[in-house]
Amino acid sequence: MAQDCPDLLNPLQGATNVPVDTSISWETVVGVTGYIISLGTTPGGSEIVNDQPVGNDPNFTPPLGLPESSTIYVTITLFFFDQDDIVCASQSFTTENVVTVPECTQLLNPENGATGVNVATNLRWGYAPRATGYWITIGTLPGAGDIANQLDVGNVLSYDPISNFPPDTEIYVLLQPYNENGLALSCTEEYFVTASLGNPPGCTYLITPENGAINVSLSPFLEWAPVPDALGYIVFIGRTPFINDVLDGAIFTTTSTYVLNFESNNTYYVRIIPFNEAGQAVSCEQESFSTILGCGPFYDPDTGELISFYPESSFPEVVGICENSLPTVIQSPDVGNGYRWFQLFDNGDELLLSEESTVEISETGMYRYEVYNLIEDAGSSIECTFSQDFEVVASSVATIEAVNIAEVNLLFEFTVAVSGIGEYEFSLDGVTYQDEPFFEGLPAGQYVLYVRDKKGCGVVERPVKLAYPPTGFPPYFSPNGDGINDYWQYVKPILDPLPLTTIYIYDRYGKILANFSPDSEGWNGRYNNNPMPAGGYWYKALTVDGEVFIGHFSLVR
Repeated sequence: MAQDCPDLLNPLQGATNVPVDTSISWETVVGVTGYIISLGTTPGGSEIVNDQPVGNDPNFTPPLGLPESSTIYVTITLFFFDQDDIVCASQSFTTENVVTVPECTQLLNPENGATGVNVATNLRWGYAPRATGYWITIGTLPGAGDIANQLDVGNVLSYDPISNFPPDTEIYVLLQPYNENGLALSCTEEYFVTASLGNPPGCTYLITPENGAINVSLSPFLEWAPVPDALGYIVFIGRTPFINDVLDGAIFTTTSTYVLNFESNNTYYVRIIPFNEAGQAVSCEQESFSTILGCGPFYDPDTGELISFYPESSFPEVVGICENSLPTVIQSPDVGNGYRWFQLFDNGDELLLSEESTVEISETGMYRYEVYNLIEDAGSSIECTFSQDFEVVASSVATIEAVNIAEVNLLFEFTVAVSGIGEYEFSLDGVTYQDEPFFEGLPAGQYVLYVRDKKGCGVVERPVKLAYPPTGFPPYFSPNGDGINDYWQYVKPILDPLPLTTIYIYDRYGKILANFSPDSEGWNGRYNNNPMPAGGYWYKALTVDGEVFIGHFSLVR
């Protein structure tokens, strides 16, 4: 299958008046190892950001912001290890016209108040929103400017001094961002203290995994080359080149460490900075490696399919237990290497109930179901788990209370009335079920009605006979006291009489006028001893089997 390119989520394609310090985000593409982003002022342009890898995070903040009042073109490249990259079509938006001065910024390296700083250090600071350049003042006393005085370094975020800083000295730095509207106001001067004279250590490099390695284990052993005269190492690890969300400046006195639980199909960025009493190593490069083992999904370049080791599951969010059959055995519908069933409690506790494909449950409430596959990864097993919280509700098999039958235009229809605590569905063939308890357009004949509990508590059946026409219900009567047809009553036919229990009479508005047994005289055409007018009336006759026959007749005066 073709790999789809993502749409921009922020800013949207064609957006206008976008802030120059906006962050850019796009849709996640399943199975992609990573993204590369370019920004420019022409389609496919890259003069703002040129082919910057961002790992597998679909977000990017331009380190120097964006130019104002400009159309910005965003080009996303989908990065794969085992196939050619896919360069997506550029999408664009237009930035705002900036009319205010920028905000202030602060030092990132060295941090304000740092001590033991390498005399050969470079200065780095964060982007100041709306800035198009920076003035920097550096001195050995507050406000002195004896090393650099309001030096315009342009639109960059670092400065490499012409010469080393003096040792054992407080160094004061004032950063003043600017744009066409002027300088940032009231920015705070910061300082750091340099180390004594001596030689700081050099940089190191990854031994394992090697820089650029792929198929790295999800719990790798990180090892780097020892550096002479280094007292320790500061380690940064992140899923993008910009954010250290795994390790952020952890200090190690050895040259190795285990890292647990990396995510599969991710690129990880590593920077290791050796240090000693003379300060930190300078300009150490960032390295990276990638994990494409694990559960997936992974893109298969040979078939064009996404491969996943997670089990496929059809387990529902609601399960019924049958009140007439407790405990109820719940069977997993899925194929996997292992299963777990937990009962969940309101206080956050959970209880393991079973590690089989079935579980016995007697109580309603919240539970969790897990099914997993086991795969081998670098000599160890990994569980690829599907997990589903589900609610257990009480249910029961249905009781069919009545089947209300009516003749309409030479065909029949009927409605089913049921009772029970379950949720039910209905069928006339036991195969195809519907939610509505109503069937229409049926010719005369013998049918079987099936009512099934949706939670699996069982099916009940009832034969339904649709006789055309139902005989024994007179089409009219004339209660005029002449002794002929003065009462309306069911007349039992010789063949197949209905085993009736009660007959109800209604007017055309549905008001009950009378009810009587089939053994009585029947209806005399009166309500509250007042004669009813000539016209049409309805009957509903109930049988001992729960069937209901509905029809109409005429009262003639």
